Amino acid sequence: MRTFNFASEAEKVNPLVPHTAELVVGAIAFTLLFLVLRRAVVPMFEKAFTARTEAIQGGLERAEQAQLEAQRALVQYNEQLSSAQGEASKLREEARIQGAAILEDLRTKAQDEAARITAAAHSSIEAERQQAITSLRNEVGALAVELASKIVGEALDDQARQSRIVDRFIEDLEKSQK
Repeated sequence: MRTFNFASEAEKVNPLVPHTAELVVGAIAFTLLFLVLRRAVVPMFEKAFTARTEAIQGGLERAEQAQLEAQRALVQYNEQLSSAQGEASKLREEARIQGAAILEDLRTKAQDEAARITAAAHSSIEAERQQAITSLRNEVGALAVELASKIVGEALDDQARQSRIVDRFIEDLEKSQK
């Protein structure tokens, strides 16, 4: 039998250097793989990248559009706010003027009512005064007639005479007080 000398064969073959057949097969496999990837996989990746780029661009455009709309809305809001503040200030001023007018009207009505109450009180006092004077005259007259009848010694039954005596007596009293 033949014995192999592995040591001499191992010295002849370098494990770091590939065989020519392996290099050819590797190059063909790499070329095939490259062509398959270039034809099938790369277009799919490019399509995905294009879609992703378009989506990002669309998102940026939508974001810019939304930002413009937000700025327009902010400007409109600020205009409405300043308009509302102006209107509120005008309403406050009108309310203040109306309040002052209402206060003046109430003050005038209160003064009129006070004047009416004062006039009614004066009228009432004057009526009571006249009533008191009339009552006092009647009482003084009755006392005067009674006193006169006692002094004169005869009855003074005549009404007209009594009235004249009472009137004279009161006039004399008024003159003596002045």
